[in-house]
Amino acid sequence: MRGRIAAALAVSATAAASFVHQRSTATCEQPANVVPAQIIQPAMPPSRQHQLSTLRSQSFDMVVIGGGATGAGVALDAVTRGLRVALIERDDFASGTSSKSTKLLHGGVRYLEKAVMKLDKDQFHLVEEALAERATALRNAPHLSSERRILVPIYKWYMVPYMWIGLKMYDIVSLFQMRGQLHWSRYLTPADVIQQFPMLNDKDLCGGIVYSDGQFNDAAMNVAVAVTAAEHGAVMLNHTEVTSFTFDASGRADGVVVRDCHTGDKVTVKAKVIVNAAGPFTDAVLRMENNEHKNIVLASEGTHVILPGYFCPREMGMLDSNTSDGRVVFYLPWEGHTLIGTTDTKCEVTPAPVPSADAVDFLLKEVSKYLSTDVELTRKQVLAAWTGVRPLVSDPKAVNTESVVRNHLVHVGKAGVVSIAGGKWTTYRQMAQETVDAAVASAQLPAKPCVTKELKLVGAEKYTPTLPYRLIQQYGMDEDVAHYLARRYGDRADVVASLAKANGFKRLCPHLPFLEEEVTYAVRYEYATSITDVFARRVRLAFLDCRAAKAAIPRIADLMAAELHWSSGTRKAEVQSALSFLRTMGLEILEAATN
Repeated sequence: MRGRIAAALAVSATAAASFVHQRSTATCEQPANVVPAQIIQPAMPPSRQHQLSTLRSQSFDMVVIGGGATGAGVALDAVTRGLRVALIERDDFASGTSSKSTKLLHGGVRYLEKAVMKLDKDQFHLVEEALAERATALRNAPHLSSERRILVPIYKWYMVPYMWIGLKMYDIVSLFQMRGQLHWSRYLTPADVIQQFPMLNDKDLCGGIVYSDGQFNDAAMNVAVAVTAAEHGAVMLNHTEVTSFTFDASGRADGVVVRDCHTGDKVTVKAKVIVNAAGPFTDAVLRMENNEHKNIVLASEGTHVILPGYFCPREMGMLDSNTSDGRVVFYLPWEGHTLIGTTDTKCEVTPAPVPSADAVDFLLKEVSKYLSTDVELTRKQVLAAWTGVRPLVSDPKAVNTESVVRNHLVHVGKAGVVSIAGGKWTTYRQMAQETVDAAVASAQLPAKPCVTKELKLVGAEKYTPTLPYRLIQQYGMDEDVAHYLARRYGDRADVVASLAKANGFKRLCPHLPFLEEEVTYAVRYEYATSITDVFARRVRLAFLDCRAAKAAIPRIADLMAAELHWSSGTRKAEVQSALSFLRTMGLEILEAATN
């Protein structure tokens, strides 16, 4: 370990003499010609009733509890190994932590700093693994993920070489995985910094280091993983809840009792192994296996804030590595808006955390230190705010039960339930692979080798960077809509475009590129069954503009009622549920700030 870190330092030191003249070695050129692509017409996925019927009539090799990134990843990994898989999610895919991230695919610059300063092998391995998985996600879902350039502004000269060497090491650790996907880090003079990030405070500015990480649409990628698993044959059911386990004569868990959250109907599902991927609710599931279970989840909540896009350059974000409480805060362009996050405080596990005004104020205050005095950040500029619960874990086998696992934990319980907890979004695929390996070994299942490292997610197979231009030419849609559809749906953008063309590409709200026909697509192809499923996790309206989402609720309700044949009572209940959800998007804070 010391040798590997020393080698990385040596390479960085050799290059340091010419750091001012560092040039990017990656290229981002796009083809000059727009090549027509074959339109992908995906088959309609099995209906909800069909999948519930399958649960009643079949047994499975594996039942997965939890439809977040890790749970969906486990289902995809297992079904592509030839196993019969069913996934049960109480709410919706990505309804919890997996839709409330900082939207970065990253290794963790701070983790690398700790690894080097403390010669910590575990921290170094964590960064290596995350950077390798960052490369995998960028390859396997290029429509949902992309490069994000991030500036570290520096206001003390002695920090320039320190930060430059550190970020060069970050480049080097990922050198063999990235295959030219991202630019290398480089130094910017103070003048260059202000030219590219004009809203920064230039007083005492000594320049900055720009480095690259990945950025993505977290909920959309989670849904894509789930749909990909369904297309490979897994039964993927949201809005269904595991209420208890069943056990065989030896005491091994051999099934689950599942309740349909829409109808209340129950069904017993038999399986050779059960995987607990319930995120913050891991302990609640483990108590079904053993009612004497002691909690292993150490919950931490993180708040994010969304501002209008003009607060941040379109192509570059910023990292605040010196906050007042020692945490890291990102200031990023995302989906045409500006994202700030995150806080990190201990909390209780709740299904619908609501952001606090104090957390919002903290983020605005921290970022304001770096901005010009001409740029005012107040709650009045906030468009949305949300809080996610991160499930840190302690190892139940450790002598010191208070020790926190830095990475993730795969644990096989006394009744054979395999639990996966902790980790980060970037490493969801690796976590899923390790979990399936453990489940296969525990239940002695005849599984094939893992194939997900090279498996494209839905929308990626025939995606090209020129897709937006073809959409404009073929359908006559607005440029912002074309770019959005290409990023969100990849090679399946034509399906949405074909539906929308007859309706004149009518938008859900005038200032954003979201289309009414996306609601129809979400219901037919992405398992959306509620208004919140649509405007929070299929179309990210609630995360980008809470008040615009509120205004769009009646129209979304009309479209879903027609598609799902809702009664007037069901429609009314769905509207009320969507309004309640907007509390978790900071609606009360925003309305109070503008009154």
